[in-house]
Amino acid sequence: MADEHQEVVVPESDGGSRADAALARLLGVSRSAVAQWCADGRVLRGGARLAKSDRVDAGDRLDVDLPDPEDKHRVIPEAVDGMGILLDDEDFVVVDKPVGVAAHPSPGWVGPTVVGALAAAGYRISTSGAPERVGIVHRLDVGTSGAMVVAKTEPAYTALKRAFKERTVDKVYHAVVQGLPEPLKGTIDAPIGRHPHHEWRFAVMEGGRDSVTHYEVLEAFGRASLVEVHLETGRTHQIRVHFSALRHPCAGDLTYGADPRLAAELGLTRQWLHAHRLGFAHPRTGEPVSVTSPYPVDLAYALTALSRGLV
Repeated sequence: MADEHQEVVVPESDGGSRADAALARLLGVSRSAVAQWCADGRVLRGGARLAKSDRVDAGDRLDVDLPDPEDKHRVIPEAVDGMGILLDDEDFVVVDKPVGVAAHPSPGWVGPTVVGALAAAGYRISTSGAPERVGIVHRLDVGTSGAMVVAKTEPAYTALKRAFKERTVDKVYHAVVQGLPEPLKGTIDAPIGRHPHHEWRFAVMEGGRDSVTHYEVLEAFGRASLVEVHLETGRTHQIRVHFSALRHPCAGDLTYGADPRLAAELGLTRQWLHAHRLGFAHPRTGEPVSVTSPYPVDLAYALTALSRGLV
């Protein structure tokens, strides 16, 4: 297998840090692993090799060639601090996914996963899904926190997969975006595809996949606004890409054009984006199910700072 390439933008909070310390935190790996990558010439800045002890500056773009793991799909049972259970049903479980956790193992990802955390907690999932993503019927980005449902049984897996495919699941996100979107309530209907020049980014582009985002401004703070988002489609980075295209990127989202100064003032080291609520029909009974995830500490702090006019 070929190695996976990743571009990492150093956030304001890691400016002045050692390369191994910054990348370990940003990629969810050990410092010793990053130190070995640096020794192997896998970490570049501006085309030049970066040593593990070199200092990185905010805004630096680091090119990292992630080595292919021996078994990229192996599920490693690993408890995840901060991952709670919002609803535990005999047919499914809704987890409260923290930031920095992937849904399931994948090439290039060496950090914790939802399936690994559930395995460590003693959950037994029995579905026809691929072994590395058993029970996974939808995903949240590594950098996005919030409510995520995992099927426990084959009938639930089939029913929930169908519900997501047919767009009958109510996926509600909250985001803090820079400035004030106009109109205050609207729909963004713009196709999304892989960015032609950045492998790990996406963009609104002709020929991309159909992507529809409905939003409503809940509260305006001047420099930023809290918006509620209902996703009609579920493309990778959809909310981040759509609001960036409107020139109202998610606060803290340096990958998609957010102001690093505002991010630093709000104490954000990731985009302010949270999967706040999931609504769906129970896969066995058909009864409505609605689960809400509270804001995690870092997002709540930033929102409080905005609401009190501290930034």
